[in-house]
Amino acid sequence: MKDTNKHQGLRNQLVKQLEEKGITDKNVLAAISKIPRHLFLDSSFEDFAYQDKAFPIGADQTISQPYTVAFQSQLLEIKKEHKILEIGTGSGYQTAVLCKLGAIVYSIERQNQLFKKTSLLLPKLSIRPKKLIFGDGYKGFAEEAPFDGIIVTAGAPFIPQPLMAQLKIGGRLVIPVGEKDQIMTLLIRKNETQFEKHEFGDFRFVPLLENKN
Repeated sequence: MKDTNKHQGLRNQLVKQLEEKGITDKNVLAAISKIPRHLFLDSSFEDFAYQDKAFPIGADQTISQPYTVAFQSQLLEIKKEHKILEIGTGSGYQTAVLCKLGAIVYSIERQNQLFKKTSLLLPKLSIRPKKLIFGDGYKGFAEEAPFDGIIVTAGAPFIPQPLMAQLKIGGRLVIPVGEKDQIMTLLIRKNETQFEKHEFGDFRFVPLLENKN
């Protein structure tokens, strides 16, 4: 579990790259500069950990490209103590970024293998989400709703209704929507019935699967 000066240097380069690609949120950039992404990857990928690329992490899932993580995190506009629901814990890297931003994080993973692996890894890195849940992300996590923000890290063919219902008024839902390629979508809840929708171009994610554990 080593994190060296060399790794820090590579992270600093990655942060510069993300700034060049248009990430402006200083808190997000600071979080990415601190989190040892190489420890979230299989050791065979360690040399590539700070390239702006997605990598496989087992169970047919990927660790998202750093730009995607930064972009989604920036859209959430997280303030300290914001209650955030993450759908798709995966490697735990996005979870770590949310925690570093000061959020109270609830994260759901439906792949048991990844859930177990990440549940062991995060405490070793002193990253402590409020709760990691093994379950179906489509349903959200009603017992802790409403949330200030919800982030979905898998492509969804449509926006699941329970997630919209579990958002606070003024809350933000960031979700990639589409079958093959996805459009990054931001919903802001205006009142009980109305949402404001913004779209931010194409991204590619593994699919969000319903009722499959």
